[in-house]
Amino acid sequence: MKTSLSCGKSKKKPVLSGLDILAAQRFAPLKGLSIGLICNPTSVDQALRHAADLLAGASGVRLSALFGPEHGVRGDAQYMKAVKNERDPKTGVKVYSLYGNNLASLRPTTKMLEGLDALVFDIQDVGARYYTYQATMLYCMIAAADAGIAFFVLDRPNPVGGASVEGPALSSGFESFCGAHDIAVRHGMTVGELARLYRKELTLDLELEVIPCNGWKREMQWRDTGLAWVFPSPNMPTPETALVYPGMCLLEGTNLSEGRGTTRPFELFGAPWLDPDLLAETLRREKLPGVIFRPVQFIPTWDKHANLRCRGVELHVRDPKTFQPFRTGMACIEAARSQNLARFGWRTETYEFISNIPAFDLLCGSNREREAIEQGYGRKSLQTAWTCEEREFRKRRLRHLLY
Repeated sequence: MKTSLSCGKSKKKPVLSGLDILAAQRFAPLKGLSIGLICNPTSVDQALRHAADLLAGASGVRLSALFGPEHGVRGDAQYMKAVKNERDPKTGVKVYSLYGNNLASLRPTTKMLEGLDALVFDIQDVGARYYTYQATMLYCMIAAADAGIAFFVLDRPNPVGGASVEGPALSSGFESFCGAHDIAVRHGMTVGELARLYRKELTLDLELEVIPCNGWKREMQWRDTGLAWVFPSPNMPTPETALVYPGMCLLEGTNLSEGRGTTRPFELFGAPWLDPDLLAETLRREKLPGVIFRPVQFIPTWDKHANLRCRGVELHVRDPKTFQPFRTGMACIEAARSQNLARFGWRTETYEFISNIPAFDLLCGSNREREAIEQGYGRKSLQTAWTCEEREFRKRRLRHLLY
C-alpha cells in the first residue's frame, strides 16, 4: 500500500509588494517616463532583486536618478548622520541625498527634479509617525506637485499590522521630520494609504498612483506575510523591533539608553544608575497588555552610555494583538524616572535639526506628555485624551484605506 509523503496544509503564498505587482506588469505604468526612484535596501521584490536594478533594466523606462532617505540608498549610515550625494556604482545613476546637514536637505530641489516625468517611492515603513521615511515621502510628494510631475507609490505591508491605532495627535507648532503631519503615532496604515491621506488633507495638486500589495490583510503581522525582512534602518534588525518601536523610540528623548549599540535595540533599555529588578517589578505591577519584562544588564558599544554597564529590562511581547507600544513606552519612562529623579534627564541636544523644542515633545507631538510626567500625573491622566484622539484619527483615515 502506497503512502503519501505530503501532509498538512499547503504553504500559503507570500504577500506581493507593489514592486512585485509592477514587475509582473512589465513596468507598464512607467513606460516612456524618465523617473527618479526614492529607495533604500528594502526596495526589493520577492526574489530580493533591488528596484533600482529592475528599473534600470526595464524596457521603455528611463531611470534617471535615485533619491536616498535617512540612512542612505544602501542603508549604511547611522541615525541623524548626514549622507552625501554620490553615483550608484551598480547602475551608474546619480544618487541625491535627502538627508544632509540641515532642514532644507530633506526635500528634493527643483534642480534635482529637472528632466523627470515622475517620482517613484518604494521604501518599507515600520508603522510609526516618527519613523522618517513616510515624512520623506510627504516632502517628495509636495516637491512633485510643485514641479508638475507624477508620483507613484509601490505599496508594502505595515509590519506591525493595520488594525491598531495608538498614540496622541500632533499639535500645531510641533511639526518636524519625526512628525511631518498629524497622524497617530502608531497609524496602522501603509505608505500607499498615507500618500492618499496626505494628498487629500494637504490639497496637493498631484497625479498620484498607488500600486497596491496583493494578499495583505490588516490583521497581519510581518511574520504572516511570508516576506523576507530586510533592515529598513541599521537599528531595526527584526520585525519584533518594529513592534516595540512606536513606544520605545520615545526613549530617544531622554538620557536612558534605548539599546542602541546592542543587538536588541528598542527591546532593551536602561541606564547605569537603575535597579533592574525593581524596574521589572514596577512594570509588572502595571499589568500592561501583551508584554512581560525581564531584568537585564548590557553594555552599549556606542551611543548613550557607550562602554558602560547599563541596568534595565528587556521587553518580551507575548501577544502582538493586545500589546500597546506607545502606552508601554510611556510606562517604561515613568518607571525609570521614578527611581532617580536627579539622574534622569530629558534630551536637550538638537534633534532632527530642531533645537528649540525638546526631542521628547517632538516625538509625542506636544509638551503635554512631558509635563504630565514632570507634574506627577503621568500617562494615566492622559488616557481619555489619547482615546479621543485615536478615535478621531480612525475616522480620518477610513476613506483612504486600500485593504
